[in-house]
Amino acid sequence: MIKGKKAILQKGKGAIRKKAKLTYLYEKESQYFAQIAESIKEIAIKELKELGAYDIKPVFRGAWFKSSKKDFYKITYFSRLLSRVLVPLVTFECHDKDDLYKSAKEVNWEEFLTLKQTFSISANVSESEIVHSNFAGLRVKDAIADYFRDRTNKRPNVNAKNPDLSINLHLHRTMATISIDASNGPLAKRGYREASISAPMQETVAASVIRLSEWDGEKPLVDPMCGSGTLLCEALMKYCRIPAQVFRTRFGFERLPDFNAAIWEKVKNEAQANIRPLEKGLICGSDKAQSSIDAVRTNIMGLHFGSEIDIEHTDFKDIESIEDSIIITNPPYGIRMGKSDDMNQFYRDLGSFLKNRCRKSTAYIYFGEPKYIKKVSLAPAWKRPLKIGGLEGKLVKYEPLLIDITA
Repeated sequence: MIKGKKAILQKGKGAIRKKAKLTYLYEKESQYFAQIAESIKEIAIKELKELGAYDIKPVFRGAWFKSSKKDFYKITYFSRLLSRVLVPLVTFECHDKDDLYKSAKEVNWEEFLTLKQTFSISANVSESEIVHSNFAGLRVKDAIADYFRDRTNKRPNVNAKNPDLSINLHLHRTMATISIDASNGPLAKRGYREASISAPMQETVAASVIRLSEWDGEKPLVDPMCGSGTLLCEALMKYCRIPAQVFRTRFGFERLPDFNAAIWEKVKNEAQANIRPLEKGLICGSDKAQSSIDAVRTNIMGLHFGSEIDIEHTDFKDIESIEDSIIITNPPYGIRMGKSDDMNQFYRDLGSFLKNRCRKSTAYIYFGEPKYIKKVSLAPAWKRPLKIGGLEGKLVKYEPLLIDITA
């Protein structure tokens, strides 16, 4: 008979002694945490609502939210803007390294992990007596390893690159929270990027640009400097309603004690049934570099309807015209251009192209180096910072480009 939280069971030689079942934070209130870059928090919260989240409470670099189990799976599967979705297990006061170790060791880790599986720890520490995130993560790692060692004389292995379970620690001042990463890795890693070029655009940045453009498929979308095609891929997935994590083979939420395989299967089946085809020519791109053309063709062919995207090998300066379209592009900047290139002239040419050859089109240009915005000889409709993935770029809208080149 089990009495209290400290009661244990043992079945067979060497078996893990199990504590009584704990009720974790996410189970009590159906509450989760979304990590979000500050510059896109507004549109990310809108996305959360669209995917079924409620009682959303924004905080620094993220938002707490509640949802049903089905919508929690759906949010993790579909979100294009979130960095991660975390499943909080325990929160506790933490004044020093011993508090951290002791509390981390009280979690029933055999409910999430076996000795044959690997795990990783990511940690974020701010305004705490423990000043180093790596040290804090190491204390949690030791607690988990010792939890198993005390029961089996064996310890599970750590795998930082491809773990079976990703664990997150957040420590702010004297409050710590230990969570499971619902997707078991950054949501920015979609899985379609099989070929790349130097300094490729991060998927979450591209998805944010597509979202802010409000492109809905009523007009063609054109990227005349497509690089390896991240913007094109994100546009296709959004228009065709393809889940952002369609290529992910395993999720952290599958390791939760209350994981419901039937509900998860229903989410995937409904998503598959909701995918719609892409009309030929609705999305198209071009680039002057053959390496970029090779990369984008490789990447789009791995996606549903990727063959419907038109790709041309041409310099934007040689394009005769782009009419009545939505132009979305991430022009090459310092790190992606040769040292001999004149960046000032490049952006003057871009401004001339938009002004003289893009009649009745609206352009959304992401500047990885915002200092070049002033070199484009057009007045922006608006500018907004997009600080994601280590870049501090700006998205600029030019609208409408109404010059009639035939007049």
